[in-house]
Amino acid sequence: MTFFTPLRLAAVGACLMALTGCASTSSPADESGTMTVNSSAPLLPSVLFAGNAEQYQGWHCQPADQNLVTATNTNDLRLWSLHGAWQLPQAVVANGARYQDGGISFWNRGNQAMVETPRGQLQCTLGEERNVLTRSERPGVMFFGHGNEPGWVVALAHDSPTLTLELNYGEERIELPYMVSVMDNEAGRVVLENARIEPFFRVRIEAGACFDNMSGFPFPARVTLSYGGEQFSGCGQGIAP
Repeated sequence: MTFFTPLRLAAVGACLMALTGCASTSSPADESGTMTVNSSAPLLPSVLFAGNAEQYQGWHCQPADQNLVTATNTNDLRLWSLHGAWQLPQAVVANGARYQDGGISFWNRGNQAMVETPRGQLQCTLGEERNVLTRSERPGVMFFGHGNEPGWVVALAHDSPTLTLELNYGEERIELPYMVSVMDNEAGRVVLENARIEPFFRVRIEAGACFDNMSGFPFPARVTLSYGGEQFSGCGQGIAP
């Protein structure tokens, strides 16, 4: 997994927006626009991963009434909003911890944080925290997503373009090959579809702050699953080796 590329800013009030990504081994389409299938799994955008961080932190912020997700690495902070993500290098500060890239900065001390953008400031309070999923917990999985009511899971294999779906709280379990129809590394967006005519499915993964609607736990990606004529929404994260 590579690190985030340099990010450009988009000032939209107190909201945060950013774009990032990394190269993929999969080609979403050939010159005719037809989707192609590779025998190896694609490299997902690095914005979907926590880096070497061990935890995700969820932050509740005002006055925009929005929630943020962070993951603290050795020399930088990964920050996700509802609209995208940043990688902020560590900066020198007398008290607490400060991370900054251009006009965007994140400063925190204990359970309080302040986020500054060219258009405003957010005052944040630490909410839920959770440990980053690892390969020892999810062997062979490079991306894990899930949702609730009814419970569902999608897991992408790390060594081949196949995914496993578990539906209705695990009562139905299927393994299917997929094609990459969209791989937007700059925006951290991936769309996967069935490599066979039936059954149709689509998995849309987008970088951005996501919170489990039952536990409140923070994640760096929103996941939308379309299958069996239904659409399911949930959260997910990349899992590094």
